[in-house]
Amino acid sequence: MPAVTATAAARAASAATGVVGAEAVRRFSRLRMPSMSGGPSAPDGAEKFPLGSRAPARRRDDDERVDLIEARGAAAQLCVIHDGRVVIDEAYGCEPDALFWLFSASKPYLAVLIYQLAEAGALDLDDPVVRHWPGFGKPEITIRHVLRHRSGLYGTLTGALTMTDWDRSVRAIARARPRWPAGEVSAYSPIAFGFILGEVVQRVTGRAVRDVMAERVPGAYLGIPDDQWHLQVPITVRHPLGLLVEGVVNRRATRQAVIPAAGISTTARGLAGFYDALLRGELLRPESLAAAVTPSNDGGMDPVARAPIRWAQGFQLGGGGGGPLGASSTARTFGHNGSNCCIGWADPERRLAYAYVTNRIEGRRLDVRHHAAVADGVRILVQREGDRLA
Repeated sequence: MPAVTATAAARAASAATGVVGAEAVRRFSRLRMPSMSGGPSAPDGAEKFPLGSRAPARRRDDDERVDLIEARGAAAQLCVIHDGRVVIDEAYGCEPDALFWLFSASKPYLAVLIYQLAEAGALDLDDPVVRHWPGFGKPEITIRHVLRHRSGLYGTLTGALTMTDWDRSVRAIARARPRWPAGEVSAYSPIAFGFILGEVVQRVTGRAVRDVMAERVPGAYLGIPDDQWHLQVPITVRHPLGLLVEGVVNRRATRQAVIPAAGISTTARGLAGFYDALLRGELLRPESLAAAVTPSNDGGMDPVARAPIRWAQGFQLGGGGGGPLGASSTARTFGHNGSNCCIGWADPERRLAYAYVTNRIEGRRLDVRHHAAVADGVRILVQREGDRLA
């Protein structure tokens, strides 16, 4: 499904030239991007395992992570990179190159695009969104507000049902009125976050956000292409609304749509590689990453997510003593949860990049407990075994 109509693409190109100037966009286009390993396709020579089987997991007798993952019975992949070396790379009930829908673990990919544009001088985080998208119509809301989930706009079921239609979604956002004054309340924006920032990317660059993402942040698909559809893993949901959720997220129209806040499909290798590239300074300058992971709230209860979340700017932070990043996560750990189904994070202090992707949603309490236990177990294992894991 195309990211934008021809009219929208022309509108974006005009905005890119008239607002920020062609030179900044050219600088952005010339920036060198890393060749990230571990993307959607398995590396050459990687062992393949058919759907319904499990890649054998290296383990010690006292290693609980394999038991935790196997007992859950979901299709899953786990990849951990320590000091730039892959030390855990496992697949359960699927092939290592099977593609998982990341839900909101997609959001950091879009945030990185915004920071790359800021580095190139194509935008400023304190720009009002209307500077680049005049029809947005809310001059008090800045790009930084959106990154911090402080725009005052929040998602609804209607947003989830229309998210496969780009033009319809951005029109609805342009009409929407904020629930809270800009900057005052830290409140999760599940879907609008992606369409607002995605529309900014398109208008600044004059290109579809899907194409910019593929070029600037390799290792993931923003909408699964036809030739990769056979690799997608359907989501299973085990709670009263399960059939409704499955009916939405497993549709081909959903998986192939451009939904920047939730629609990345990749492998655990790809997601861990993304965070490793951030730790290595291959996607952002150190000062940009430092700004992106600076806390923007006190970790209190989020009124939309209905959970305590430490927000940065496009990332969630660890160190809160709980949540899916694990009780042992440090305050400097940054990443993002995706519906308590998929998660990726980086820990600069432990020099870890981590990705655990699954196809199972059972309910918040059970899912958070499971993801936290796996993450905490991995940290213990890496600390104990170090290079012997590789």
